[in-house]
Amino acid sequence: MFDNLSERLERSFKILKGEGKITEINVAETLKDVRKALLDADVNYKVAKSFTDTVKEKALGQNVLTAVKPSQLMVKIVHDELTALMGGETAELELNGRPAIILMSGLQGSGKTTFSGKLARMLKAKKNRKPLLVACDVYRPAAVDQLTVLGEQIEVPVYSEPGSKDPVQIALNAIHEAKAKGYDLVIVDTAGRLAIDEQMMNEIEAIKKAINPDETLFVVDSMTGQDAVNTAREFNERLDFNGVVLTKLDGDTRGGAALSIRTVVNKPIKFVGTGEKLDAIDQFHPARMADRILGMGDIVSLVERAQEQYDEEEAKRLQKKIQKNQFDFNDFLAQIHQIKKMGNLKELASMIPGVGKAIKDIDIDDNAFKSIEAIIYSMTPEERTHPEVLNGTRRTRIAKGSGTTIQEVNRLLKQFDQTRKMMKMVTSSKMGKMMPKMKK
Repeated sequence: MFDNLSERLERSFKILKGEGKITEINVAETLKDVRKALLDADVNYKVAKSFTDTVKEKALGQNVLTAVKPSQLMVKIVHDELTALMGGETAELELNGRPAIILMSGLQGSGKTTFSGKLARMLKAKKNRKPLLVACDVYRPAAVDQLTVLGEQIEVPVYSEPGSKDPVQIALNAIHEAKAKGYDLVIVDTAGRLAIDEQMMNEIEAIKKAINPDETLFVVDSMTGQDAVNTAREFNERLDFNGVVLTKLDGDTRGGAALSIRTVVNKPIKFVGTGEKLDAIDQFHPARMADRILGMGDIVSLVERAQEQYDEEEAKRLQKKIQKNQFDFNDFLAQIHQIKKMGNLKELASMIPGVGKAIKDIDIDDNAFKSIEAIIYSMTPEERTHPEVLNGTRRTRIAKGSGTTIQEVNRLLKQFDQTRKMMKMVTSSKMGKMMPKMKK
């Protein structure tokens, strides 16, 4: 995500490295390079020019403190302006209706149906909502089936009327169904349409007028670049939507849509889709995205993801086992599963400040834990609980059973032993610090 832009911006800031102060000449040279980087990332020309003009004005108006180098000051100014460019504050959903209604709109193939499922799953888990998905795409034969399958996967009911060709009536009937059965959230998935298709645009306008949604979201494929921005403008003129959803931000995208769309339509980006899995959805935080674009990582989002998987009771149980030196391969396996639930491994690593650049050209496979899991699954229950019984004969059997080598098995056992010792030291150290406080 934004790898090329991040690299280009870093090169631009190097122009100021070693400079004693900011001058009109070195600022102009730096920002000329920044503007080129933005345009290459498919940022709207007017947006890129206005952005660099604002940065120039602020940079030349600054008195550089002796503790701050010109290049560092420029990064700070660019960071603040990137944050402002993408909306400044995080935009929340306004769901006040009973039931609250979200209307999805967008082009064909933008990912509306998948995103509808992701959003239902997220609001159900994080906001304790009771959602109902509504299939209003009466044109694409597989649309209702796709939404039904997604609904089954996330355990959310789907309202549909097979054979009906009236999406307005389907949406209205679904809302009546929601009220009757106690659903407090209705997500209406509509047919993909082209902005130039007058009949289809009239149809979604009619749906919006009939159901009066709390939120109308425009879903756009970020890989379409500048076309995404132009389409958003046309849709906004007809629908006056509340916010934008950028899908496929994990793909080979130059990021121009994310940097341009807020300025062009004056509507906030509310969510981003970062993969195909149903948990690959993030609320859009402008400041955090600016951090990532400038190679500063995103440690806040990383911690939030970890907290989502954190189980307090499990953590207490695990701490007791570590203190007694009883941490075993069952616990080790459980920790791996928690890490995998947090998302794509390379994306997680890139959230750590300074790591993103280091791993840019390294392929981190999501199956990186596959051989470790295979080795553990090839152990008997006794071996997992009591690793000390793993002699040479057992290790050979495990290697054959897991399709790995004896060297890989030995390496895992050594890593496990080191992990167990380190965890015991950390836990004992924490307990030691707590004891004097407890005596008081």
